[in-house]
Amino acid sequence: MTTDREPVEARNLDIYGSPELVWRDVRDALVAALPKPETAAFLGTVRPDGRPHSAGIGPLWRDGEVFFVSGPGTRKSRNLAANPACTLSVRTAGGDVVLEGTAERVTDPAVLEPVAAAYREGGWPARVEGDAFTAPYSAQSAGPPPWHLYRLVFHTVVALSTVEPYGAARWRFAT
Repeated sequence: MTTDREPVEARNLDIYGSPELVWRDVRDALVAALPKPETAAFLGTVRPDGRPHSAGIGPLWRDGEVFFVSGPGTRKSRNLAANPACTLSVRTAGGDVVLEGTAERVTDPAVLEPVAAAYREGGWPARVEGDAFTAPYSAQSAGPPPWHLYRLVFHTVVALSTVEPYGAARWRFAT
């Protein structure tokens, strides 16, 4: 696992004179929101024919990385196999956050077990079976078990604050 990354570039996108949003505040809001079941989060992928696809997911923020699961037969997993580019849109207590990047499948047991344990701490009874996860249940959008674990390697984050001090910002990260 890595530690939290710091942006290499920040840009204030606010058009109303609000101060620049602080990355650490947005990151802390993501940490607090993920993996709570009540957090609205949607993965955007691209179908092989170029049409967009979106599906609700239960992402997890752990040690500066974002993880999510998906069954290998789901549309989102098939899309990611053809084109790993994706977005993750999250509603936090402070506003809306979109992470842009690529998804990579994780099969390393040294990563799988700690992530499964973090999901269990969040209330989902995930366990590692081979190079995937299984549990008595998951979200309908995940498809049937086993579920593959993916890491979202984000390169850009855009946030829109819906609470004071309001504002909008974009951060870029080295990949």
